[in-house]
Amino acid sequence: MILLLGTRNSGKIRELKELLADVRGLELLSFFDIPFSEVEENGRTFAENALLKARAISSQTGLSVLADDAGLVVDALNGEPGVRSARYSGEPVDYARNNALLLERMRGITAREAHFAIVVALHLVDGREYVREGVLPGRIAESPVGSEGFGYDPLFIPDGYTRTLAQMSFEEKNRISHRRQAIERIKEVLVDLVLQT
Repeated sequence: MILLLGTRNSGKIRELKELLADVRGLELLSFFDIPFSEVEENGRTFAENALLKARAISSQTGLSVLADDAGLVVDALNGEPGVRSARYSGEPVDYARNNALLLERMRGITAREAHFAIVVALHLVDGREYVREGVLPGRIAESPVGSEGFGYDPLFIPDGYTRTLAQMSFEEKNRISHRRQAIERIKEVLVDLVLQT
């Protein structure tokens, strides 16, 4: 079974390939194998955006697509940055600028609870769709720490840890990530689909 990863983000592609490596009979392709155009994410929820991307990229390429939408949800900021996480500080996407804006908005706030949320959407060429979710609870650090990962990783300390995601190894982060939770759930679907082909 051929599956196109519906992201142009090289960090996400690396994570997804690692997380899906053990699904036998699944051939993973990425944007670097089959380029596709940017999809406007104008949904109001992570699920809407994930499905928008999966459907549009599948329509462009004629392949089954696995897409996601993920973001950081900060309780004290009424859910910001949420679905606007990647473009929180505007266009073009700039992670350092996003982190700086988040810290600015969090200045003086002591309740720093937050969570990463993700929705993965699998759109098959025959029109069938599957959606799965993942959540990683934690809190926002006072300043960015660490050089691993991407996005808000330098500011996010998962529950039960004293280090940010950006201080963790790729393998350690993948063991606990919201993306891993969602991918493990969609992986069950993929294993069944591979068996059917």
